[in-house]
Amino acid sequence: MQLFIEKDYLAMSKKAAQIFADEIRKKPNLVLGLATGSTPMGTYEELIRMHKEEGLDFSQVVSFNLDEYYGLTPDNPQSYNYFMFENLFNKINIKRENIHIPDGTVKDVENYCKEYDIQIEKFGGIDIQLLGIGVNGHIGFNEPADELVVGTHLTDLTEDTIKANSRFFESIDQVPTKAITMGLGSIMKAKKILLLANGKNKAPIIAKLIKGGVVTTQNPASFLLIHPDSTIIIDEEAASEL
Repeated sequence: MQLFIEKDYLAMSKKAAQIFADEIRKKPNLVLGLATGSTPMGTYEELIRMHKEEGLDFSQVVSFNLDEYYGLTPDNPQSYNYFMFENLFNKINIKRENIHIPDGTVKDVENYCKEYDIQIEKFGGIDIQLLGIGVNGHIGFNEPADELVVGTHLTDLTEDTIKANSRFFESIDQVPTKAITMGLGSIMKAKKILLLANGKNKAPIIAKLIKGGVVTTQNPASFLLIHPDSTIIIDEEAASEL
């Protein structure tokens, strides 16, 4: 595992974007695993800048998103589909047919999730997976539990996650209680993993992850410790307890 501690959120975002850009230039048809939320927004903004000012080409890139709220339609402003198009896809030259985001409206969830993993395999697997981390160690929506699901699946969100995500909604009652998410097995199959964290509220879980040296289902992010090519990029605030 590699660890980079950058001065602030902007520097962290630029570092992550540079890694993505370097990989895309080496392999134009790169398969990206993408995340949503406030953490990766700076990285996406820098990738957009690189596309517009430096000609970074996404025309052959394929993307698979980590997760989506279950019950929200793609055009719902709080859906992850909407987030991705507003904050990245509409501003770069990626082809619509190369974009894959879990569908939060499907009825046959079990078969849909199996097909999602099959699609990833058809493209040769994810080359580089972007992750954030929850204050409880969740990655994607893989929450701390006695058991973790390997493949893409429908999961219940914990009260802590619902509370944390309520800042994006008018009230906590509007936050979905379920989500479709890649499982730990799906994530760990990525050839390279990039985890980002910023802010003092992430410092305790980052310290637990890096200093603990233990892999446990109660801290899903800890599985990155045994991944052959994982990189953590954090700002000084998130590193304050190391």
